[in-house]
Amino acid sequence: MPKPVVPEEKRRRRRPTKSGTVLSERLIVETALRMLREHGSAGLTARRLGLALDADPSTLYRYFRGMDELTLAIGDALIGQALDGWEPTGEWRPDLRAVGLRIHTAYVAHPQAALLTTSRVTGRANELAADEAVLDILRKAGFPLPDTVRIYHAFIDQTLAFAALDAASLALPSDSLRADEDMWRSTYARLPRATHPRIAEAAPLLATRMVTSAYPTALEMLLESAQAQLPSGSQVPVRRSRSQEIGGAPSAQVGVPDPASAA
Repeated sequence: MPKPVVPEEKRRRRRPTKSGTVLSERLIVETALRMLREHGSAGLTARRLGLALDADPSTLYRYFRGMDELTLAIGDALIGQALDGWEPTGEWRPDLRAVGLRIHTAYVAHPQAALLTTSRVTGRANELAADEAVLDILRKAGFPLPDTVRIYHAFIDQTLAFAALDAASLALPSDSLRADEDMWRSTYARLPRATHPRIAEAAPLLATRMVTSAYPTALEMLLESAQAQLPSGSQVPVRRSRSQEIGGAPSAQVGVPDPASAA
């Protein structure tokens, strides 16, 4: 039977580890994120995490009931990173766009952690804050409640699905990732028009677009669709930049949207 989780204020009273470190939930999550980045999910175990923290592995269970609960905390921490510093402007499309791009960027910055957590529901503070923010943006825009929930559902699932897809690419060994990217410039670019006319005519554009994330484009399409469904009198014309019209400027790395779009 797992030990009961000790409240945070009581944990801090415990003596430091041999190296002088005072454990906290935040430190454990940050260390787990580093281990995932360096060793992948297979390298994240209670024993290895304890070694990295210079603590007995059993100590971790004073903070988390098990590794699955730690996984949920990691996912919630990524959402917290996404929301850090964000403030709503009161304009629903820019606000929703910013939240989506921030969440996507936070996940693909930690590909291994994203693969573990994008499909999970944490029920923790940062996830709840993100959900509340998205629902509030839509309701204040004038969407009826059923439409708000429908758009929220599509928005969250689209964001996390693209984060998982792009993270999976970034988590590949570097040789495999380069080989996949080069496929668009080699095999696809050399297909004859006689047999593959549409691929042949699109090959130069495919070689540029397919090695970047499609999330900014998909997000803009979702926002455009939602805009068209606003009740009469609620719609406010939104001026878009040229880069937004084409889904954001391409990035040099798969899974990473144009950094300027996330600002």
